[in-house]
Amino acid sequence: MTEISEQEQIRWEKLDKLQELGVEPYGEKFASTHQAVNILENFADLEGQAVAVAGRLMTVRAHGKATFAHIQDESGLIQIYVRMNDVGEKAYEIFELLDIGDIIGVTGEVFRTRRGEITIAVKEFRLLAKALRPLPEKWHGLTNVDLRYRQRYLDLIVNPEVKDVFIKRSKIVQEIRNYLNSLGFLEVETPVLHTIAGGATAKPFTTYHNALGMPLYLRIATELHLKRLVVGGMEKVYELGRIFRNEGISTKHNPEFTTVEIYQAQADYEDMMRLTEEMIATVAEKVLGTTKVQFMDQELDLTPPWQRYTMVDAVKKFANIDFTQIKTDEEARYLAKEKGLEITENITRGEVMNEIFEEFVERHLFQPTFIIDYPVEVSPLAKRKTDDPAMTYRFEAFMAGSEIANAFTELNDPRDQRQRFEQQLAKRAAGDEEAHMLDEDFVQALEYGMPPTGGLGIGIDRLIMMLTDSPSIRDVILFPTMRPK
Repeated sequence: MTEISEQEQIRWEKLDKLQELGVEPYGEKFASTHQAVNILENFADLEGQAVAVAGRLMTVRAHGKATFAHIQDESGLIQIYVRMNDVGEKAYEIFELLDIGDIIGVTGEVFRTRRGEITIAVKEFRLLAKALRPLPEKWHGLTNVDLRYRQRYLDLIVNPEVKDVFIKRSKIVQEIRNYLNSLGFLEVETPVLHTIAGGATAKPFTTYHNALGMPLYLRIATELHLKRLVVGGMEKVYELGRIFRNEGISTKHNPEFTTVEIYQAQADYEDMMRLTEEMIATVAEKVLGTTKVQFMDQELDLTPPWQRYTMVDAVKKFANIDFTQIKTDEEARYLAKEKGLEITENITRGEVMNEIFEEFVERHLFQPTFIIDYPVEVSPLAKRKTDDPAMTYRFEAFMAGSEIANAFTELNDPRDQRQRFEQQLAKRAAGDEEAHMLDEDFVQALEYGMPPTGGLGIGIDRLIMMLTDSPSIRDVILFPTMRPK
């Protein structure tokens, strides 16, 4: 066992003493009748009634032969009152050996103290788990951010607002499912291990299957498998699950994160825009009771319809650059260098436009906004616009300067799709590790015929950041990826 602190040594000694007194320090289950919040909210009906509650000791204030304390269960805190005359001398001696952090079950009657606090007058108690380490920061809060993420269990114990975020997260995910199910979408599951990393522009994690003797990739998107299902006649499908991308860590990025991807036959990106804004507004109303939410001291209004700009118009409005006047790749490269962007020698006009957008425009998009019509070079899975083949029927949705959704009128022409994949292969050969691989089976699936289809992917973690006023993605992922200590 590693070296322990003086406080921990005292707790180990108390553990020995409890066992000497015949107390099992890690007891069997306790049959609670109520949670703390039930008692606090229904005091009028429960006053004088017997209740049983289990929770963690969070405060202890001894006064001779009586002690006031607070225990915390999943729902919150409630005060307990333990008196030697009520529990007996031996039981009170045992109670005095308990520490903050210990988990106990109490049985007693509900009353209100002279100071007005709703309290349980304990008749019996039982130790359920002895805590051998003290809670941090004198149990008034855990503020060390690195420690909070590494030891989320402590964060949840001492920072109740953190638990509230994850309760909301669960409800948001459930309401997304409810909304899609109500529209007749079918939830499906597709592989996490892929033989080809596809469906997004990202560097994958690689692994190896010993029995098959072959490399595999953790999925970077669910898109290509879901579109195979549309080919197979499953016309409204979605998948909500984990995605893995071997990229940097920031307040907006974690190597594993959650998305929902949605595909609908006989739909296009206009349908996906309506689905996006209506679903998010509905989910906010269901979970938060409003479509107007606070994020970083500003109000986000999620009420449809959301504002829209084409990428060309957004770049013109926010970066004061008119790409209708930039006709060639050479002109675009000159502009990029003039703006201080790091570019490759073969970068195209469409790629420069996207770089300009990301560098100079995204941060201005605080209110929910759709940016539509992306260059074909950065949209290898989206259908070309009929009136402008250099652009695609694609949109991304932004809030508070962050992308939260990406959607297309899906490319269903197998000849065009093969050509796009081949262009992506050329980028990989030139050193772009994030460019798409050629998925021959997916092209073959398209050759059997995929109906006109709208597709949408939403970043669940970023959406939850916005809906819970959380500044970092690590605040909405229970166990974010961390470098080992």
